[in-house]
Amino acid sequence: MKVILANPRGFCAGVNMAIECLEEVIRIFGSNVYVYHEIVHNKYVVNRFTDQGVTFVNAVSEVPENSILVFSAHGVSPVIRNEARERKIRTIDATCPLVTKVHTEAIKYADAGYHIILIGHEGHDEVIGTMGEAPESITLIETPEEVAALKFPDGARLAFLTQTTLSVEEAGRVIRSLKEKYPSIESPPKEDICYATTNRQEAVSELVSRVDLVLVLGSQNSSNSKRLMEIGKTAGKPAFLIDGVEEVLPEWFEQAETVLITAGASAPEVVVQELIQFLEDQYQAEIENAIVRKESVRFPLPKELRAIQT
Repeated sequence: MKVILANPRGFCAGVNMAIECLEEVIRIFGSNVYVYHEIVHNKYVVNRFTDQGVTFVNAVSEVPENSILVFSAHGVSPVIRNEARERKIRTIDATCPLVTKVHTEAIKYADAGYHIILIGHEGHDEVIGTMGEAPESITLIETPEEVAALKFPDGARLAFLTQTTLSVEEAGRVIRSLKEKYPSIESPPKEDICYATTNRQEAVSELVSRVDLVLVLGSQNSSNSKRLMEIGKTAGKPAFLIDGVEEVLPEWFEQAETVLITAGASAPEVVVQELIQFLEDQYQAEIENAIVRKESVRFPLPKELRAIQT
């Protein structure tokens, strides 16, 4: 068996920052801290912090007053920030700067009198946070069919934004439909889909024709990881999204001479290496590192945490 290992893969700069932020919070304050939702959408990462004593919550009301609360990489709405303030909770914001950029754009367009078409997945933490910035000025859509159902009048001041972890191809189809229906619709100066999402999708798209099977390391609630699996399936290849080697089924490899392995932007490298070790041990796999693009992006820790450090 041959294994092609996609590069880039795994942690992006925003995930690295969020995890480093939580690790530093634990170092400074101890492990009796809280995180609003999952710090990143990955079971391995969340379980690791849970084992250290961190508590993940779905409501600010679950956090005792005067506690430490970390906001996840996906961002939160102003309502959540206000709730934390009212409960005298000390907050540290680990929101990815690229998500913060979308929040800022939403505020800017809403304040300027635009109605915003947000392209994204209903219920995703990032979408909930972004819509919370201007709930009366944002309409969420996901498909070109939903564009067709929009009924804004001619001359309406419209702008569109996107969730950062979308499929580039699928988002492109929705954007083209929007521009066809509303030619004067405004868009941000720079696209919202993050560099890491784009790069990981590009790597799979470029390499998938060489393989018989695609394995994506990542959790089921990870939007960008699901997109990688979908690229494999769209190319006509069996593709599976797994948290780790324990989910692998032997029948996947019966007709697979070449396997592509990648990892979503919130999946740690340790789960990739465990899978590689398994394939080497069980199938004498030979590994090829395929570098499609190099990344050097890094985000600093939140300013409130840097102030504590100094």
